[in-house]
Amino acid sequence: MASADDNWTLVIHGGAGVIKRDKITPEREAAVRAALREALDAGSAVLGKGGTALDAVEATIRVLEDNPNFNAGRGAVFTADGKNELDSSIMDGATRQAGAVAGVTMTRHPISLARAVMEKSPHVMLATEGADKFSSEHGLEQVDPSWFRTEERWQQLQAFKAKHQAEGDFERNEKYGTVGAVARDSHGNLAAGTSTGGLTGKLYGRVGDSPIIGAGTYADNRACAVSATGAGEYYIREGVAHEICARMRFLGEGPQAAADKVQAETQALGGDGGVIVVSADGTPAFSFNTPGMYRGVARKGAEPKVAIYGDE
Repeated sequence: MASADDNWTLVIHGGAGVIKRDKITPEREAAVRAALREALDAGSAVLGKGGTALDAVEATIRVLEDNPNFNAGRGAVFTADGKNELDSSIMDGATRQAGAVAGVTMTRHPISLARAVMEKSPHVMLATEGADKFSSEHGLEQVDPSWFRTEERWQQLQAFKAKHQAEGDFERNEKYGTVGAVARDSHGNLAAGTSTGGLTGKLYGRVGDSPIIGAGTYADNRACAVSATGAGEYYIREGVAHEICARMRFLGEGPQAAADKVQAETQALGGDGGVIVVSADGTPAFSFNTPGMYRGVARKGAEPKVAIYGDE
């Protein structure tokens, strides 16, 4: 049910992981903060005009997908085969309709393709060549795969290969640069979206939690909207995004308490990372068990805030 008040909230993330002050140059920190603010501004512009949470989430994530500081769209990490394979999902809390794509290689904005799957197909998820074909047929902007490539990500793959690390070991040292947004609009409706390039050196065909509804993304007007970033295999096993909403809906927990509890359970399995949450009344929450998480929040009548480190 839509709420009578017209308050709106937008919460974003640009990944969680080993993000420490001594690991980031001042130039990179400034660029990331500016990018987070730009994304918040894009979504806030939609919400401030009475627009929908769904439109705000898409607009926000499109900005982040175009920014090479994040592991989504341009700047996505490389697979073991040296390719950029993109995953994304979006969910409407009012209807619980959802759309997702995995292994996309030529769509500039995977979040927009996920929304097209939700609105223009009878399915929830399309993958690989089929998703690319659907994207082209529905007129979404196509780019050469080289659009997504950045030298920094390519060098990360070379370093990964050189170390010959055992499968899974590299996750502990990676920044999870997945991007996401959750929103509550002035009509009281919620939405969530997530977009990622996955993990550096991931095996052919690997899909993480970002496009999995209930794991990396979930929205339900009866409880909350959630987007996750982290060790995807563990977030899938825990069903993180849905689990947080379920705790809020059935146990009456607030967004911070529910998020912290599920994060603790996920970490107990061996998975680290972070989540962003917005409740049905617009209360925002961040929960991460890594040194830092690129994040931000904007609310009606308040100054937008962005943060990087755990002590902010």
